[in-house]
Amino acid sequence: MYAIIDLQGTQVRVEKGEKFLVNRIKALKDKKIKVENVLFGKKGSAYVVGDPYIKGAYIECDVLGETRGEKLIAFKYKRRKSTQSKKGHRQELTELKVKDIHLP
Repeated sequence: MYAIIDLQGTQVRVEKGEKFLVNRIKALKDKKIKVENVLFGKKGSAYVVGDPYIKGAYIECDVLGETRGEKLIAFKYKRRKSTQSKKGHRQELTELKVKDIHLP
């Protein structure tokens, strides 16, 4: 059984017991999140497709904590101008674990 959810503008494929990272959610550690934006679900050999979301379907997730992603470097350079700039960025992420998938 798996589902595709829409969480903060990104689509994520999730399965029961799976851990995944999303953009930072302002939630405390050891809390539960209920995601109701389920786009697609597969249960056994049956498929459920939403329009755009499946009514009555939701995913229960546990918040494991917050972390930061890999460092990304933005480097700009102009030849013959002696101009260059280097900036780094690390995205703040929240780690979630799927507790249960409920499909109608």
